Amino acid sequence: MMAEKEITKSEVHMIRLIARAYMTEGMEVEAMEAAKQEQSFHALLEQREIMTIGCFRWERNLFLYCECLDQQLKPESLLPSLEPYLADWPGQPEARKWITMIDVFHFNEPVSIEHWLRKEEVERRVGRVAHLKPEMAASYIYFHYQLQEEQAFHGPKYEIIAMHENLLFGYQEFPVVVEEPSSPRKLSTKGTPTTWSDSRMDLHFQPWEDGHLFFKPVEQLFAYYNPFTSVNG
Repeated sequence: MMAEKEITKSEVHMIRLIARAYMTEGMEVEAMEAAKQEQSFHALLEQREIMTIGCFRWERNLFLYCECLDQQLKPESLLPSLEPYLADWPGQPEARKWITMIDVFHFNEPVSIEHWLRKEEVERRVGRVAHLKPEMAASYIYFHYQLQEEQAFHGPKYEIIAMHENLLFGYQEFPVVVEEPSSPRKLSTKGTPTTWSDSRMDLHFQPWEDGHLFFKPVEQLFAYYNPFTSVNG
């Protein structure tokens, strides 16, 4: 079991942030080293402004996962030293280094700080990526939202899948914790296939060059967790 610490905040709210950045060509080594050496977020961990933070790399993509307490922090404030090495995303008047990805599936979600605390040591934190066929994105979201909000069956508590364009990024923790969600279901329907394979997820994904379907794990640059284990008002 992990050593106990106290949270002195009361009625704190947690927001799970997932963001994507793209390293400037030729600056990948510098960007990854800057991520590994970043110090800005350590104070936020100590101050209990964030619970978990991790950074993962696939090709020139960087993915940030962060559990923010009270307010959603900006990726730029968590990893400011990366800015010189990141490309700008088009699409808005102001240049952006990070794109916030959309949460498209989770089995569970934090309803309180106590609920989200890890009861045992996490051995591995894993990032993984996959590409949807663009024409199947709506179907993928439909099936997963239905499963999620019908709570049709239970799965890994801390797993989450986010999307930007047709790229999926998934965050996982091992060993897996499976428990009934504490949040109420939003759907009273029962449309999730009784056998999940009937959803034909195999038809939703673009195959990799080696023929593999679904997700592949990516490189972890860092991952940290503040193991405080109680909340006092």
